[in-house]
Amino acid sequence: MATSALPRDPLAGLTVVDLSHVYNGPYATFLMAMAGAKVIKVEPLDGEHLRSRGDIGGAALPFAMLNSNKHPVAVNLKTEQGRELLREMVARADVVVENFAPGVMDRLGLGAAELHKINPRLIFASSSGYGKDGPYRDYPAMDLVMQAMCGVMDSTGYVDQPPVKSGAALCDFLAGIHLYAAIATALYEREQTGVGWVVEVSMQDATYMSLASSLGMLHSRGAEAPRRTGNHHGAMGVSPYNVYRASDGYIVLNAPGDQHFRAILDVIGASDLEDHPSFATRAARVEHFVVVDELIDGWTRQRPKDEVVRMMLAAKVPCAPVRQLSEVMLDTNMHVRGSLQWIDHPELGRIVLPHSPLVFEGTSRRPIEPSLPLGACNDQIFGEWLGHSEEQLAIYRSEGVIS
Repeated sequence: MATSALPRDPLAGLTVVDLSHVYNGPYATFLMAMAGAKVIKVEPLDGEHLRSRGDIGGAALPFAMLNSNKHPVAVNLKTEQGRELLREMVARADVVVENFAPGVMDRLGLGAAELHKINPRLIFASSSGYGKDGPYRDYPAMDLVMQAMCGVMDSTGYVDQPPVKSGAALCDFLAGIHLYAAIATALYEREQTGVGWVVEVSMQDATYMSLASSLGMLHSRGAEAPRRTGNHHGAMGVSPYNVYRASDGYIVLNAPGDQHFRAILDVIGASDLEDHPSFATRAARVEHFVVVDELIDGWTRQRPKDEVVRMMLAAKVPCAPVRQLSEVMLDTNMHVRGSLQWIDHPELGRIVLPHSPLVFEGTSRRPIEPSLPLGACNDQIFGEWLGHSEEQLAIYRSEGVIS
């Protein structure tokens, strides 16, 4: 299809009722919002967890990152009137997303079976730590807990030191990505059949595949496999593959093929070692990885990191500086592409926010609309969209149904 035949955002016309909170569900709905869907963010009267802890722990920026281009409403689902407002939204919606503990929606009388009676075309999407069935169903789950249960921590760090969590909230965001994929798949199927689906993603399931290298080493070496490999390759199958010191910081360098290692030797002026028995093949380099690392580190530590990176990239060697987050937020490539954008946020001031990583050629990126205060769209959604009068909304406010 020619790009000129793509007139609008790919999810334009879809309405999503987003009951999710913190990271994994909100990331899936963020991706949908930036692809053109109308996402109605439904929060309790005191706000979802991430919003309500914005005064401590730096949660304000993550909330802004995940909730651009959404329409927030605040409604008390513990009241029958609040649940009825949700049912009215569901009747007009395409997708419901929730990441409560399994069983919560059913106890509210808002489970998939009940909502499908209202709207048989509805996609009901859930995410939880361990899934809706199985012996771990009711275990509480946050990213740290999931990193421990999924093997991320056991495979991170150095073998002679305690396990370390990933600095990134891997399990939450891996689940969010998979949840988006499940929703998109169900929407495609609905186009063929007209029938809505129930889809779910567990954080545990979504994380397992990311440990492929470590699992491969366990399979091939069994009890001999090191549990943690530091900055070396997870399966100890590539050398060099490490963090190396520069005169002003650190760089990472990776030589997956023999040609890459030959290029490294050329750059550091050691091409005479190309046929040395310790370096001639990848298997030999892995066996002698300590010697390989000493050779490279002895050269890199005498030069600034930007010079090392420039020389290695010119030779087509995978290499990068180890950058601080303050540098990453200003990344030239991401800002030029529009993946990161400066935004004037009404509450946070001038900040950098991410756009969706999903790029649809032929359509321009949607402008980032800053996240809005709690309940900011109550009148728009409950009044204009659902058709409730100002008088009725005033009654709902007085009775604690909406904020």
